Amino acid sequence: MENPELSLPPTPLPPAAPLGIPHAQPLPHPQPTGEYPSADPFGEQPRGAGGRASDLRKRVGGILAALVAGVAKFFAAIKGLILLLPKVKLLSTAGTALVSVVLYSLVFGWWFAVGFVVLLFVHEMGHVIQLRREGIRAGAPMFIPFLGAVVAMKQMPDDALAEARVGLAGPILGTLGAGVCLAIAVATNSPLLHALAYVGFLLNLINMVPLTPFDGGRAMAAMAPAMWFVGLGVMVFLLLLTHNTFLLIFVLLGGYDTYNRWKLRKSGSLEQAAYYRVAPFSRLAVATVYIGLIVALVVGMGASEVLHYGGHTFHVA
Repeated sequence: MENPELSLPPTPLPPAAPLGIPHAQPLPHPQPTGEYPSADPFGEQPRGAGGRASDLRKRVGGILAALVAGVAKFFAAIKGLILLLPKVKLLSTAGTALVSVVLYSLVFGWWFAVGFVVLLFVHEMGHVIQLRREGIRAGAPMFIPFLGAVVAMKQMPDDALAEARVGLAGPILGTLGAGVCLAIAVATNSPLLHALAYVGFLLNLINMVPLTPFDGGRAMAAMAPAMWFVGLGVMVFLLLLTHNTFLLIFVLLGGYDTYNRWKLRKSGSLEQAAYYRVAPFSRLAVATVYIGLIVALVVGMGASEVLHYGGHTFHVA
């Protein structure tokens, strides 16, 4: 039998902890010591000298990467511009042609303006084709309203004979273009095409004036450079006769170019002597083409005026 007086009271059990979480006694709050703890509560290590060096390397690496990317983009842009240059030339030709068409249309009407610019383009392409055959660098054809069109040579030809071939190539192809226009005009009985053919022949005939920068002046470089002064005199006479401001531009350009070229030719240098040295047979060939073109252009002008003299009315617009 148990003695109740000797029995011990039951020891109280600690309160039950929540399910799944072991019971733990509360920890005392740490007292501030003025020093950083050895580890951050969120798992970040304190930054020492090694951490700062690593950050510096990352920043420098980022800057270098940005510079490399910028240089790569720059050279990519340059490459794109180089590839775009042929398109830029094409756009400059098309843009100046469009401006010329608009301005010509204000005076002559749309269809005549379009046909006129096409004939100018055909003429200039004669120069472009021959320049490429001669291996001469040149710019794209540029249209100048009410003055025509021009192809700028980046360098002079090797000799006067090559210059003559380049100069005559424009009127040759231009004459063929006007001849095709006349043939279509005759077949279709079109007054508009007759007028365009007439103007095409006339413009190519004007270009045969023996004065630079006209095509005839370039032909004279191989035939008889002294004819430049004859061409200049003819241009001055026409200026005094017509008082046309555009002729004044050609007189000034032709006079300046003639003076410079004649001065260089008479300098006695071996380069100039070699440039103007042309074989007699070649000189005769240039003269034949030059005179033949003039005859063909005059005949073409006469043929394209048949409807006008026949009493037909021509409306440009």
